[in-house]
Amino acid sequence: MTPLKRLYSMLELDRKDVIQIFAYAIIAGLISLSLPLGIQSIINFLQSGRVSASLVVLIIIVVIGVALGGLMSLMQLRITENLQQKIFIRSSFEFAARLPKIKFTEIYKIYPPELANRFFDTLAIQKGISKLLLDFSAAILQITFGMILLSLYHPYFLLFGILLSLLLYLIFKFSYKRGLNTSMYESKYKYKVAGWLQEIARNNYSFKKYQHFCFAMEKNDKLTDEYLMYREKHFKVIQSQYSQLIVFKIIITAGLLLVGGYLVMNMQMNIGQFVAAEIIILLVIGSVEKIVIGLETFYDVLTSVEKIGQVTDMEMEEQQRNEVSACYTEIQLQAEDMDFRFPGTDVDTLRDINLQINQGEKIFLEGNNGSGKTTLIRVLAGILRPTGGALFINDDTYKKIDLQQYRNSIETIVQRETFFEGSILENITFRDKDIKEDDLKYAIEAVKLKDLIKSLPDGLDTMLIPDGKQFSSSNAQKILIARSIVRKPLVLFYEDPTDTMDEPIAKEIIDFIMDKKNRWTVIVTSKNQYWKSKATRVVSMSKGEIINDQKLV
Repeated sequence: MTPLKRLYSMLELDRKDVIQIFAYAIIAGLISLSLPLGIQSIINFLQSGRVSASLVVLIIIVVIGVALGGLMSLMQLRITENLQQKIFIRSSFEFAARLPKIKFTEIYKIYPPELANRFFDTLAIQKGISKLLLDFSAAILQITFGMILLSLYHPYFLLFGILLSLLLYLIFKFSYKRGLNTSMYESKYKYKVAGWLQEIARNNYSFKKYQHFCFAMEKNDKLTDEYLMYREKHFKVIQSQYSQLIVFKIIITAGLLLVGGYLVMNMQMNIGQFVAAEIIILLVIGSVEKIVIGLETFYDVLTSVEKIGQVTDMEMEEQQRNEVSACYTEIQLQAEDMDFRFPGTDVDTLRDINLQINQGEKIFLEGNNGSGKTTLIRVLAGILRPTGGALFINDDTYKKIDLQQYRNSIETIVQRETFFEGSILENITFRDKDIKEDDLKYAIEAVKLKDLIKSLPDGLDTMLIPDGKQFSSSNAQKILIARSIVRKPLVLFYEDPTDTMDEPIAKEIIDFIMDKKNRWTVIVTSKNQYWKSKATRVVSMSKGEIINDQKLV
């Protein structure tokens, strides 16, 4: 879909508002262009030396016309404000709904926060749409009505209208693609600069060292230089358009003054008509100038719509039902000749995986780095989708299952998982009303968080910042484990869940998680071999294949 089509589709959602804006613009345009006629009549009265009640009435009508024009503009402002709010709301919920559900294959080589940053293009669309609808609609209507009005004075002025239309067409035709292209590249490097600044902020301790600081500045300089290069290219397009307008204004203004003077000298126009015509001409030229200058805003809006469109075009997981599906009563997993290959690679990360996991098993996955342990956990957890073979969940293939129902029955802790900005309570429960106080108490006590929470002035309402830097990594992992067990799921998928904890605490938590009294299935990979000693089954992997599957109990 082209940027223009995207813009049209977006405005189509608010067609009524757009129509109202144009309706008010038409009224305001008619009023503003009727003013020169009123001024013409006033001048004629004054030339004749007659001062009467009619003159006073005419002046009052002109003043009322100015007031009505202002009122129409005020109504337009109200509608565009409503439109801006709608755009922001839709964009906010569109991103919030899409970001968690974008298919893994779509974002495999993309840094997800960079996608979220594109939300800020919404602000450019808000301001740009307002300017385009108000200024462009008023300018186009003024040009149209002005041409009609001028043609009534004399047919010569039709030539002015033809030249004006030709100018706008040529400016747009020869500079549109170049202007949009340079605007897209400018936006691309703008986000690269913003992304690098985020990386500096995220790793601020790493860049405190002088040599590292120099590297940060050098890379920032390089990215900024790229941005400025494309910004300059884009400015040259705008500069070229405006230069053409200046030449046009000089030629047209001189020509119209000569034509108008000639018509007055030959008694084909009176002085009042000449003054009115010149006012209209100045209004029309001003409108053309407004459109040409506004093309930069037009490019910005199209670029922003395209950048957001690249996110909304990303393929999402299969649509789920809006309501939360009921949980399974038990889960049995079975992989048959299952393969998985990452996008853009020629080698399978998982090959010929044959595995059956029954409810309640406690499985430890072992193997060297790169053996496929993490990938297998993520495929079984529904984060990744098999690219070959089959994965069955309770005898249903992965393609047929209700993914929402499955995820509602399992919990996962992946490597480098962190908090979101919110309270401890929100990070554990996500404000789920189905979680009872006893469930929360059970989870907190199981992971040895009770004493920590008691020591905090705000207790469970203590706010956490992303990455949880106000807590030790050990306590951070405890909160994540509490999150995973508070709903008492059927399956726990863990990637290194206790590796930053002190050994005694880690053993207590592992004893609880792997206790046979807990009905859940556990599939875990960890450097801590204590997990293995408590497992009922050990699955060994090498080079993407299962090389050993041993039951311990």
